[in-house]
Amino acid sequence: MMRKKSISASKASLVLFLCQMISALEVPLDSKLLEELSQPPTITQQSPKDYIVDPRENIVIQCEAKGKPPPSFSWTRNGTHFDIDKDAQVTMKPNSGTLVINIMNGGKAEAYEGVYQCTARNERGAAISNNIVIRPSRSPLWTKEKLEPNQVREGDSLVLHCRPPVGLPPPIIFWMDNAFQRLPQSERVSQGLNGDLYFSNVQPEDTREDYICYARFNHTQTIQQKQPISVKVFSMDSLNDTIAANLSDTDIYGAKPVTERQPVLLTPTGSTSTKVELRGNVLLLECIAAGLPTPVIRWIKEGGELPANRTFFENFKKTLKIIDVSEADSGNYKCIARNILGSAHHVISVTVKAAPYWITAPRNLVLSPGEDGTLICRANGNPKPNISWLANGVPIAIAPEDPSRKVDGDTIIFSHVQERSSAVYQCNASNEYGYLLANAFVNVLAEPPRILTSANKLYQVISDSPALLDCAYFGSPKPEIEWFKGVKGSILRGNEYIFHDNGTLEIPVAQKDSTGTYTCVARNELGKIQNEVQLEVKDPTMIIKQPEYKVVQRYGQVSFECIIKHDSTLLPAVIWLKDNDELPDDERFLVGKDNLTIMNVTDRDDGTYTCIVNTTLDSVSASAVLTVVAAPPTPAIIYARPNPPFDLELTGQLERSVELSWIPGDENNSPITNFVIEYEDGLHEPGVWHYQTEVPGTQTTVQLKLSPYVNYSFRVIAVNEIGRSQPSEPSEQYLTKSANPDENPSNVQGIGSEPDNLVITWESLKGFQSNGPGLQYKVSWRQKDVDDEWTSVIVANVSKYIVSGTPTFVPYEIKVQALNDLGYAPEPSEVIGHSGEDLPMVAPGNVQVHVVNSTLAKVHWDPVPLKTVRGHLQGYKVYYWKVQSLSRRSRRHVEKKILTFRGNKTFGMLPGLEPYSSYKLNVRVVNGKGEGPASPDKVFKTPEGVPSSPSFLKITNPTLDSLTLEWGSPTHPNGVLTSYILKFQPINNTHELGPLVEIRIPANESSLILKNLNYSTRYKFYFNAQTSVGSGSQITEEAVTIMDEAMASRQVDIATQGWFIGLMCAVALLILILLIVCFIRRNKGGKYPVKEKEDAHADPEIQPMKEDDGTFGEYRSLESDAEDHKPLKKGSRTPSDRTVKKEDSDDSLVDYGEGVNGQFNEDGSFIGQYSGKKEKEPAEGNESSEAPSPVNAMNSFV
Repeated sequence: MMRKKSISASKASLVLFLCQMISALEVPLDSKLLEELSQPPTITQQSPKDYIVDPRENIVIQCEAKGKPPPSFSWTRNGTHFDIDKDAQVTMKPNSGTLVINIMNGGKAEAYEGVYQCTARNERGAAISNNIVIRPSRSPLWTKEKLEPNQVREGDSLVLHCRPPVGLPPPIIFWMDNAFQRLPQSERVSQGLNGDLYFSNVQPEDTREDYICYARFNHTQTIQQKQPISVKVFSMDSLNDTIAANLSDTDIYGAKPVTERQPVLLTPTGSTSTKVELRGNVLLLECIAAGLPTPVIRWIKEGGELPANRTFFENFKKTLKIIDVSEADSGNYKCIARNILGSAHHVISVTVKAAPYWITAPRNLVLSPGEDGTLICRANGNPKPNISWLANGVPIAIAPEDPSRKVDGDTIIFSHVQERSSAVYQCNASNEYGYLLANAFVNVLAEPPRILTSANKLYQVISDSPALLDCAYFGSPKPEIEWFKGVKGSILRGNEYIFHDNGTLEIPVAQKDSTGTYTCVARNELGKIQNEVQLEVKDPTMIIKQPEYKVVQRYGQVSFECIIKHDSTLLPAVIWLKDNDELPDDERFLVGKDNLTIMNVTDRDDGTYTCIVNTTLDSVSASAVLTVVAAPPTPAIIYARPNPPFDLELTGQLERSVELSWIPGDENNSPITNFVIEYEDGLHEPGVWHYQTEVPGTQTTVQLKLSPYVNYSFRVIAVNEIGRSQPSEPSEQYLTKSANPDENPSNVQGIGSEPDNLVITWESLKGFQSNGPGLQYKVSWRQKDVDDEWTSVIVANVSKYIVSGTPTFVPYEIKVQALNDLGYAPEPSEVIGHSGEDLPMVAPGNVQVHVVNSTLAKVHWDPVPLKTVRGHLQGYKVYYWKVQSLSRRSRRHVEKKILTFRGNKTFGMLPGLEPYSSYKLNVRVVNGKGEGPASPDKVFKTPEGVPSSPSFLKITNPTLDSLTLEWGSPTHPNGVLTSYILKFQPINNTHELGPLVEIRIPANESSLILKNLNYSTRYKFYFNAQTSVGSGSQITEEAVTIMDEAMASRQVDIATQGWFIGLMCAVALLILILLIVCFIRRNKGGKYPVKEKEDAHADPEIQPMKEDDGTFGEYRSLESDAEDHKPLKKGSRTPSDRTVKKEDSDDSLVDYGEGVNGQFNEDGSFIGQYSGKKEKEPAEGNESSEAPSPVNAMNSFV
């Protein structure tokens, strides 16, 4: 019991000791001070812990540090010293610890894999970097595999596996088709986190042969492609129809329809699973279900709520995403898949672990000799991290002893430190999921006081406001600060002052008598220093007459006053606002020194007007409201444009100015808003008037600025809301004196037109800009960056000068100066131009070609030296052409293609290549003159692709049970043909397709005789070629086997049988009798007005004849099964398209005669159903069809 008490007492004493320790010095961030103070090294920049590098580029491992004196650097690799001097491929940057490993000149990135650590050291300690693990990125190719076509029944689930190659870092997966279009995804079809493509249920539209999984490796900017996957979905309708075509009417057939199913989870499997995620990462949970209808996914957290603002649902709610997870997110997450038939669920038990993270990272200590301090390193994690200390990169247990240092777990306690106690300490917090490493130095300094605030700094404040006087300081030990007023004043004390820890003196309420000189004194045991600052207290700014509320009639005038009083040493700025915004950009608003005047007030001017007065030290404002009311009614007024001004007078003539005055003309009931002043230059442009300026309508005089050597005349135009007046009469002329030019030519350029010249151009001055007679230009040039004198020449009033005999494409400094008979213009500014370009001298080197796929290649080259470009580098051109097809070995006309890559680009993509072909390319550099020499031709070959469709497919020699097929090889084989694929299926009378038969044919065949076919049957053929890569596009044809002659003869014999001929004669006799009866009835019809009878009954009395159910009722259209129960088409299956009701039979024979047109031949026999000829289109019909023969009618029963 006593032991426990003693332990508690010792802990209490330690806490008391820590609380009593003097806090460490804060070093101000003053650049001059930091340069003078000694300081241990500090790592300022380093590469990431897990550093994945591009194996094609140089490896740069960063390590930057600061310190005083500047630190030196060393490296370890895999825990041992890394001697960079012994490896010619490794260099260290000057004044830096950054390593550069040269891979591009023969090195291999794999040889430099390992764990690297940098040490920065000076006389006050050593800082170390993290362990930097170097690994080259990898983007391996897909392993070749034979992919079988997926044949699946409609409504079933399906998973297409991607299984991408293992890369570093892992690739990004996406699915596309042959046209490089992303495959559409939905609640039914989606991509899982593992890259597989999941179908909750397949539909007929999912049938396709180009499901392609792509893996994109971003680090190496490459994309790998899996072989296309074929999916064939068999729909129940097509399966039933296929069965029906092969069974008789009495057979029982039919596959089960698409069956709805309750959800079943495709991933994850089972009812439960576990997942571990690290704190701060993104938690991704996934559930994908099969079922029909497509299941809907819902997520819940058992025993809690999903975290708000951090939870997101992706992939049609199949993926639950929680960002920035913490230990509180651990628990059971349930996904529920539901449709109308039921539900399925899965529980994922999530455990959130944590790599170490800082609670208190150690901070640098700056101490004075004899002071105490602590370094605290506290971290948390799951599991709890282990804390270890190092001193100058060495474990503290074996580091040199320091009597002032004591380690207590996560704390190092320093007591009575000396200058030799300076060191850099490292705290390492680690667990199984990672580590943290922090450097913190202890810098023991003995420095006399320094004051960092500028001497005699002036502070200005407004009376009755606070004043803050700075005295930034540094010293070790920490100096004491005292303030005095005046040179011999006493120390400042009392409640009227506030003394801040950073040395600042605050006067809470400064008065006029606070003005004066203040002295700051800093002292410690090593010395004393003082500094003086000045304080001025100013009078506040006040508005002594504020704007007042105004009411004004529309089209009237109103003025707001704002008279101010301010300190005489401050310059005020007055700003007016309307409704807290800028005044409208309108000339009616006139801002004076102490007022704002609004002319011709309108309703839009209603609002609040604010006067704001700003000085460098304070700001005041005042506001007033303006209300606009309607003016009282007045008699109608005629408004017109103003009359022109008159009596123009010039006074106060000077060399560069003159005063113009005038008398306004009548304003014609619309106030003049402004006057426009124009001038004429009678010396250079007589008769042409130019805009000079304009003034408000209240002003009748103006001071005009003039140019030398111009013969001026002026005129004035008045403007009101109606329009502009006629111009006034011109004033008297005034010729100004000549003078030196005021300006130089603009747009000066230097561009060579030939390799040995420099063409200097400029925009000439206009006439009135010459300021005098004899305008010329002094053109000067000299080569840039060469110690040459200026070469000058004086030319006439032109705009171009050519310098000959220049070196090719070198920079020149150019200037063009104007001069006249009186002298030169001011010294012109210099511009940079270049002499003429010449064709580039060398070709790009090290041209490399990487074939991406059968139609795409990537070309690299080294840039040419800029000196050899001999001009402005515009880019590179790649010429490439097909030499020959590897499958045909035949040459053809060479068509070169050109791709241009702008700028200093050193690689590019070549699209649109033909598969299985040999290509050549070269690269040329391009400047403004043209192209340089071509690089040596580079030969590359594209791999095989899928072939084009066969050039033709002909079907000949039809027999009862065979057809002969002939075909031509593909126009573009795109590789070595391995075989042909022939698929065919029969087509029945309703245009439905029968079972599909597939035949593989050797590639060297060009014809085939198909035997054992059904007679009198139409077949559809699908034909395509194959290479080792896959199948090409197909060509289709249809053909029919001939009819069985025996069956045809039996059907024809029916028409020659006696019973059939007798039947036809009986029908013809009945029709003849019917005609005679109708003729008799017609003769009786003249006894009453037929027209009235017809008008009374009209068309409703004439109805279409019903179908003759007993004659050809079994005849079916060959269009589709969907039309089996539709009425037969009019004009093709009925003896007549109209008939007459019985009760109207005594009308007129005209009512029937036209209804049977085309249904009887000359002898009255009824032959419309048997003639086999096309019938005329009936009166109301909109279709025509061919009447079937008895043979065809009989054939429809087969």
